[in-house]
Amino acid sequence: MPQDALRVIVVDDHTVMRAGVVALLASEPGIDIVGEAGDGRAAVELVERLDPDVALIDLRMPVLDGASATTEIVAARPRTRVLILTTYDTDAEIERAVEAGAIGYLLKDTTRDQLVDAIRSASRGETVLAPRVAQRLVARMRRPAQATLTARETDVLGAVADGLSNVEIGRRLVIAEATVKTHLLRIFAKLDVGDRTHAVVVALDRGLLNRGPRCDRDGPP
Repeated sequence: MPQDALRVIVVDDHTVMRAGVVALLASEPGIDIVGEAGDGRAAVELVERLDPDVALIDLRMPVLDGASATTEIVAARPRTRVLILTTYDTDAEIERAVEAGAIGYLLKDTTRDQLVDAIRSASRGETVLAPRVAQRLVARMRRPAQATLTARETDVLGAVADGLSNVEIGRRLVIAEATVKTHLLRIFAKLDVGDRTHAVVVALDRGLLNRGPRCDRDGPP
């Protein structure tokens, strides 16, 4: 490797995926893969020890997720550019990564040439976004200010995500079934959706709920 080769680490908890990315980049002139890690905590330690130019990091990983790892890396080694490489393109995931200090956000369907170009651009301090991610960010900026849910509405929608019926939600929150329906109608209006399932999906996408949806009921309130 030439002395001025870019020093890169690859972080992904999926061994096969990580090995594939390493193999993809290993023969690229001017790029030197100096380390690998399978979780966010190991990534932070690797950056502190090796001081790479670019850290290619997945988002959802054990021990410490990619966004949290990015925050620590940027604080400890601001010279290292963090480039997210993931399958997730929701508004919430993108915003977390950007706010954490990632300089770029790529999806795993990117081509080899695009990945190499992105690494080189990131090393120069240039922002790199997958086209689909850029479109989502632009659309979000153009979107009117989003309505927020009250604490009670969040409780109701959380119960919906848990798969509870209106009666069961009422029992959990100690409110009448009619009150549950009223809350759901307000939630639907705020999120601009027409049913329970979409309300959960939109709320998760906007970061209003922090759980995986288990709602198996669709339809009106």
